[in-house]
Amino acid sequence: MSVGRQAQPVVEAIEAVAAPVLESHGLTLVDVELAGGGRRSVLRFYIDKAGGVTIDDCQRFSREIGDLLDVEDFLPGSFDLEVSSPGLDRELKKDRELAWAVGKDVRAWTREPVDGRREFVGRLLEVGEAFLTLAEAAGRRQVPRALLTKARLEAERKRSA
Repeated sequence: MSVGRQAQPVVEAIEAVAAPVLESHGLTLVDVELAGGGRRSVLRFYIDKAGGVTIDDCQRFSREIGDLLDVEDFLPGSFDLEVSSPGLDRELKKDRELAWAVGKDVRAWTREPVDGRREFVGRLLEVGEAFLTLAEAAGRRQVPRALLTKARLEAERKRSA
């Protein structure tokens, strides 16, 4: 979440209010970002579901969560509400995002070489405390989380016939 320390409790409260709405529509929360402040904040929800989210899913969730947020009044002043899918090459920053990405293709970079490489691409099989486990063409690979600098979804590659 792109928030400062003092905003973290607000984001957690927003996530708690959003949880039943997400569940009622079969949606998964990938991330919440709260940016800006002062006169106008921006609250972004990234949502997903099996088979992918549609514009209708985003609109329906936006209307419902917007009404709830207006009633709860978590954010002082006015704010812009944005709801979208996580995107095809989304950066995976938190444990929740990594857990959501299990079974998807990812690209990961390390600050130091691991077996002579600093970049790894494969299907994310497991997110452990110490390692990410990827299925690469050559087999399973464990990428140490302590060395991880960035991980992102890998947009689906076109396979040649």
